[in-house]
Amino acid sequence: MASESDRIARAGDYVLGLMNDKERERAERDLEIDPAFRDAVVRLAERMHVFDRAEKPALPANHWALVAQRLAELPQMRSVGLGGNDAKPRPVIRSLSRSPYGVGVHSLGGRRGTVIAIVLIAVFALGYLVGKL
Repeated sequence: MASESDRIARAGDYVLGLMNDKERERAERDLEIDPAFRDAVVRLAERMHVFDRAEKPALPANHWALVAQRLAELPQMRSVGLGGNDAKPRPVIRSLSRSPYGVGVHSLGGRRGTVIAIVLIAVFALGYLVGKL
């Protein structure tokens, strides 16, 4: 049995047309037999219908060029090196000079990690034996 959030997510995929043919056929079959899924689809479709009613302004021909220009003018983009059209983007991460920190015994590596693992196993085994007495 699907949870409510799974049902809503699946209904959203159906309403937005994000399903492949097999998933869509299954969803349409479920619409006939599953009232909870059908209600979720109807609710989402009604909510999405509000966006259809809104008047859509005509976009200029160079809309995406204007969007790219405004993004390039943002302060955070200038710090990366995307300030001008002729500027080449610099990579944000150049190289890792040292290995990143890990978490847990496995991050210690080599013999130290093995010794710690063996000691932990021995301690737990000893605790188990003492608890049995």
